[in-house]
Amino acid sequence: MPVYTIATIPFPDQKPGTSGLRKRVQVFRQPHYLENFVQSIFDTIAAPPDATLVLGGDGRYYNREAIQVILKMASANGFGRVLVGKGGILSTPAASCLIRKYRTFGGIILSASHNPGGPGGDFGIKYNTANGGPAPERTTEAIYAASKTIMQYRIADVASEIELDALGDSKLGDMTVSVIDPVSDYAELMESLFDFAAIRALLSNGFRIRFDAMHAVTGPYAREIFVNRLGAPADSVINAEPLPDFGGGHPDPNLTYAHELVDILYGDNAPDFGAASDGDGDRNMILGRHFFVTPSDSLAIIAANAHLVPGYKQGLAGIARSMPTSAAADRVAAALNIPCYETPTGWKFFGNLMDAGKVTLCGEESFGTGSDHIREKDGLWAVLFWLNILAARRQSVETIVREHRARFGRNVYSRHDYEGIPGDAANSVMKLLHERFGELQGAQLGNYKVLFCDDFSYTDPVDGSVSIGQGVRIGFTDGSRIVFRLSGTGTEGATLRIYLEAFEPDVAQHHLDAQEALAGLISIALEISELRQRTGRDRPTVIT
Repeated sequence: MPVYTIATIPFPDQKPGTSGLRKRVQVFRQPHYLENFVQSIFDTIAAPPDATLVLGGDGRYYNREAIQVILKMASANGFGRVLVGKGGILSTPAASCLIRKYRTFGGIILSASHNPGGPGGDFGIKYNTANGGPAPERTTEAIYAASKTIMQYRIADVASEIELDALGDSKLGDMTVSVIDPVSDYAELMESLFDFAAIRALLSNGFRIRFDAMHAVTGPYAREIFVNRLGAPADSVINAEPLPDFGGGHPDPNLTYAHELVDILYGDNAPDFGAASDGDGDRNMILGRHFFVTPSDSLAIIAANAHLVPGYKQGLAGIARSMPTSAAADRVAAALNIPCYETPTGWKFFGNLMDAGKVTLCGEESFGTGSDHIREKDGLWAVLFWLNILAARRQSVETIVREHRARFGRNVYSRHDYEGIPGDAANSVMKLLHERFGELQGAQLGNYKVLFCDDFSYTDPVDGSVSIGQGVRIGFTDGSRIVFRLSGTGTEGATLRIYLEAFEPDVAQHHLDAQEALAGLISIALEISELRQRTGRDRPTVIT
């Protein structure tokens, strides 16, 4: 196989995190850009000869072209076999499932998650290790360092492309390319965890569901599981055809971008249950009839009802949540007498805890929930967990949530996203907050007295690694808190997120709208951050 030596190879100007490298499609289509990053992955992971790799993506624009390049490079770099999802399709949870089931050396996942697709949209690539989870920071940093100095890459000199739309094996040099059903292994794993018979009985008894695949990767998975295996009517799954531009939509399952599903669940003759997933299938939104379940509450309710689900009836080792996620799960963990870990945002922190047997369930407020069945968050898994709970309890989504809050109290919670802010403006907000730590400590702000303010840091209890600068926290004496954090999932500008949380033990107050209940904290957050003055934004892009 030839080695191509290039005088100048473009390299990423932004360090990739554990979620991989995300850029505009036109950036990835620069000569040698994709090849640079893939060769940097292969050089860093140093796979043994004849190793097996998993490969696939969410079907967005440039997915097929990138797969052909990566296959030729894998062959030239000595891989013995690559498992590719038919049509180039493979959800992130399914990729993790395959890596673990077939004990491959790892996998390359092509996705920019919930970011928009199409020729003018985003593309992404990341490497998952042999445990099925995202590469740790030390690996991604090594890949990035290699991408800045690389002068050559290896690629098979063949003109023909692999046929991705037919199942079966073919040869690319000495390497075998196995085009596999992207759904079957994952669906079998789900059937081993959940009581499909009980869910089938629920659906056959008039319980109506609607799942929105948002023209992203989960459409084929939802059809196979909900329609073929569980017997739901075909129209229970909408927007089920994966499209390169996601049908012109934004594949982010929240109240703003999944508006079609929201309109259905809040409309006349609404179904009993609704859910949506994102571009690569690792996020979820849960809805009842005229009722929204916050991701933080969803994690807590799943934990409190896990004994109803066959795969978790033996009990939970522990729960983990990201720092910005509400403390609702902490209250369940205390009642179950199991540990609850507060980690930085990023699934690799959960992966460490799961590999060590310390936790079973985990979740992030950014619509990500999962368990130790794989090492990624898993949208359809969360939907099936809810359906299993509903089948066991035979109550509405709203009733289950309200009974949970009556037992544990309500963690009133909301997230305000300010997307596409100029980086300088976003950084100035965070800098101001750091500068105000001293004056805020012990200050009385309206009806709230500050107990502490800091920038969250975390020492991993498994590998001892330390992560700093994970988000500014302002905690109040009554247990309320405000968190400010810059998100790294966008490709243009910065996304500044404000998380607001208050605990309400009084059932009589549980009916209050979250924005109404949190109005005082929202006002304080805007005042101390000077967000409106510094960014020019008078309202959030998305409120959840």
